[in-house]
Amino acid sequence: MSSNLMSGARMLLECLTREGVECLFGYPGGVTLPFYDALYEHPIRHVLVRHEENAVFAASGYAMSTGKVGVCCATSGPGATNLVTGLVNAMMDSTPVVALTGQVSTKLIGSDAFQEADTFGITRSCTKHNYLVMSVADLPRVIHEAFHLAKSGRPGPVLVDIPKDVFAAQTHYTPVGSIHLPGYKIYTEGHTGQIRRAAQMMWESSRPMVYAGGGIVAAEASGELRELVETLDAPAVCTLMALGAMPSSHRNFISMPGMHGSYAANMAMTGCDLLIALGTRFDDRVTGRLAAFAPHARIIHLDIDPSEIGKNRNADLPIVGDAKRVLSKLNKVLAELQPSLAQQNSDARRAWWKQIRDWQDQNPLQPVISASEIKPQHLMLEIDRISNGEAIVCSDVGQHQMWAAQFIRFNRPRHWVCSGGLGSMGFGVPSAMGAAFANPDKLIFAICGDGGFQMSIPELATIANHGLPVKIIVMNNGHLGMVRQWQDLFYNNRLSAVQLDTFPDAQKLASAYGIKGRTVESPIELAPALQQAVDEPGPYLLNVKVSPFENVYPMVPAGAAINEMVLGPPQPVAVPK
Repeated sequence: MSSNLMSGARMLLECLTREGVECLFGYPGGVTLPFYDALYEHPIRHVLVRHEENAVFAASGYAMSTGKVGVCCATSGPGATNLVTGLVNAMMDSTPVVALTGQVSTKLIGSDAFQEADTFGITRSCTKHNYLVMSVADLPRVIHEAFHLAKSGRPGPVLVDIPKDVFAAQTHYTPVGSIHLPGYKIYTEGHTGQIRRAAQMMWESSRPMVYAGGGIVAAEASGELRELVETLDAPAVCTLMALGAMPSSHRNFISMPGMHGSYAANMAMTGCDLLIALGTRFDDRVTGRLAAFAPHARIIHLDIDPSEIGKNRNADLPIVGDAKRVLSKLNKVLAELQPSLAQQNSDARRAWWKQIRDWQDQNPLQPVISASEIKPQHLMLEIDRISNGEAIVCSDVGQHQMWAAQFIRFNRPRHWVCSGGLGSMGFGVPSAMGAAFANPDKLIFAICGDGGFQMSIPELATIANHGLPVKIIVMNNGHLGMVRQWQDLFYNNRLSAVQLDTFPDAQKLASAYGIKGRTVESPIELAPALQQAVDEPGPYLLNVKVSPFENVYPMVPAGAAINEMVLGPPQPVAVPK
């Protein structure tokens, strides 16, 4: 195989090209200068963010909206440490990201050199794997391994720390033909006997429930999920990270379950006799008090990560494998067994569906609309109306995230992008930037609270520079809304350090960056203002002032079971005269 003399920086770019990288998000510094010099004449697009944390968030938005690996880069020391929040976020949400960091020269490592940090040690626990490259000869192998690790099995972030002298060193480059990771095992196919037993359990069940998680999206298995649900005619819920894996319009889709899930979803999870958990990790925000979660159910748990099986809830029937491949096999077995087994519980299944529809009718997710002030739910309904299930919605973290999950429909996967496991404020705007670079023809909303938005204001410059048509919608209630809600409900309304007294004039702020924006306060103005934001070519900042003390319901209090929901605000008790 031919080889030629090349610097480490050029070699890195060659490897990125071979991995199909089209753009990366970064911020340069002293030790990455050789890389940026090589990048000067290279076709890979570099997006200059305004803070390194936002480089990871943008790479995550790129990855979550496409399924491709997102790439970010930062310099040594503070550049690298600023990536940590985004790496933890990607780790928690199984997002494929490769982070490239510069490091001081190999001979200075350990000497407390200027802008030195132990990036390798710091990021060990928040990455799927990480590398410190001490020789330029190792660089091609490491880069290709990093991409393989990031996107295979359970996806996740991988960091490659590259010293300055490794960037600058020259050696003969030989393309990497294959990857050998003897200790890295991925079980994709699932156990044939377990798959057949799972199909039998599903047909034998009287009250089955499908509980789909983000692993369905990661495995591109939404088609197989839908086939399973339709074959069984079972009710299905999708976790926060799986919204869109089942179309919101599908008759079998109930809603998101858990802390702010619907009454019907949580009651069904509690009442089922078989819980079919697919690509999900039994997160505490879904399960509530674990001992009371799905107390009558046997558990089928499918996941590609064997460490998730039995971690929080014991599985009666575990299957380790890739969701798409396993569900494809499972669907064939279900169809094969259907003629002999499907009718044995048909009456019980009909009664189960009647019970679920009754729960839906008793306490539906009901938006609150007012003629005098904009309610947050009203805002989400208008965004839903405009997007019609087809826009990419990138959410920040807080009350607006929960209302968006409750009221905005998603008809396909990868249209909902949010920080789920880590719940990192400041995620909305930069993740929308990443999604916009990856999906230039899609309508993209960044829905933020007034708190999270102010953590990412500098990225208005990046959005303006590239003319990204991101529609930034700030749900402005003048508070750190979710923290205020908890203080209201559980701390005697002692509102401590949650009021956001100052917020910039949206029109002036937007115009300072050369984009358009406005503030809207009246319900009658809301729909036209949103339409104006969408119709305006390029970016738009819409500051929507909503009622300041609205709480998200239903809500499962900390320590409660998911069927112990608070369905609405406390009602005043009538005092006899």
